[in-house]
Amino acid sequence: MREIKNSSYCISCSGKEESMENNFGKISTIEKAMEHVTDGCSIMIAGFGGIGSSYDLIQAIIKKGVKDLTIISIDAGDPDLGPDHIIANKQCKKLITSHIGATKAAGELLNAGELEIEFSPQGTLAERIRAGGVGLGGILTDIGMGTVIEEGKEKITVDGKEYLVEKPLKADVAILLAEKADEFGNLVYSKTARGLNPLMARAAEFTIVDAKEIVALGEIDPEDVITPGAYVDMIVHGGGDWKWAWQ
Repeated sequence: MREIKNSSYCISCSGKEESMENNFGKISTIEKAMEHVTDGCSIMIAGFGGIGSSYDLIQAIIKKGVKDLTIISIDAGDPDLGPDHIIANKQCKKLITSHIGATKAAGELLNAGELEIEFSPQGTLAERIRAGGVGLGGILTDIGMGTVIEEGKEKITVDGKEYLVEKPLKADVAILLAEKADEFGNLVYSKTARGLNPLMARAAEFTIVDAKEIVALGEIDPEDVITPGAYVDMIVHGGGDWKWAWQ
């Protein structure tokens, strides 16, 4: 874990202790990060089935006990992985997602009337988040036409074809997981753990990234940067990980 003193920090990454200046003031603690997570706020949680989701930040949300959250996530997690922890703990009042079939908590709470779920097809969900991040008023899609997805939504005809108007998604806070971050917040992800991390980084008022490794500015090749640091407000180093089924 990390100890922050004034403008410098030291952190254990990849088995070695490193120390550098916190020149941009973005490197902080999980405790400080939780100051931005409050009752009733909306949170984008990156990852799919726990892959690409921050173990330590999710555990911190549970420990803080905040409630009435709106969670935007590609799925409800797997049992005891990803957002499932928060949902099962009944801290979420609304879930905007594409998939809940891998965990029973969301389905049980939905059937009991204790959780509101807004389903959005996976590609549509990604585009709605992208639209929120770039300031679009929404997207047009024919996905979901003739199904429950279209209920209550505006329709527009373009060149003789009818489309649904899907509204953009934004959040108060986004919680990301990166393989590596530099002190400005430029991010690199690990393979498919990238997921919706880059889109969510742009669509939140305050973006927190849990980085497995933090390095000095300039140590990441610019060609490798996926999310520019301009979209990152705070960097923490949790170091925890999920207990996977194969372990």
